[in-house]
Amino acid sequence: QLQLVESGGGLVQPGGSLRLSCAASGVTLRYYTIVWFRQAPGKEREGVSCIDARGVATDYPDSVKGRFTISRDDARGTVNLQLNDLKPEDTATYFCAVRGGSCSSTAALFGGWGQGTQVTVSS
Repeated sequence: QLQLVESGGGLVQPGGSLRLSCAASGVTLRYYTIVWFRQAPGKEREGVSCIDARGVATDYPDSVKGRFTISRDDARGTVNLQLNDLKPEDTATYFCAVRGGSCSSTAALFGGWGQGTQVTVSS
C-alpha cells in the first residue's frame, strides 16, 4: 500500500534554511514523478517543485526559483526539497505526492498524500 511520509519541517528565521524529505512505503520513488506541494491556511494547495523519473526538475512559482531545490536520493529512496533564504510567505504545510506521468502542478493528478510537514518562517 502506497504511503508517503514527509519530514524535516520546523520553525526558522527569515533567511534560514530547511531540508525536507519525502520517503515512501509500497513504491520505489525513483521510478515515479514526485512533486512537493504546500498549503498555507486559507489558501489553495500550490505546486512547488517536481522531479520526474528521469531526474528532470521543475519549479513552479517564480517566488521559489533560485531558492528551493528538489533532488532525489536513490540510495535512501527519498526525494528531498532544500529550502534556502526562507521568507515568511513560505510558511505552510508541505506535502509530497506521486504519480506515474510527467510533472504537473495539478494536485488532483497525484496520490499517496501524507500528513505533511509544517514549515514556519518567523522572527
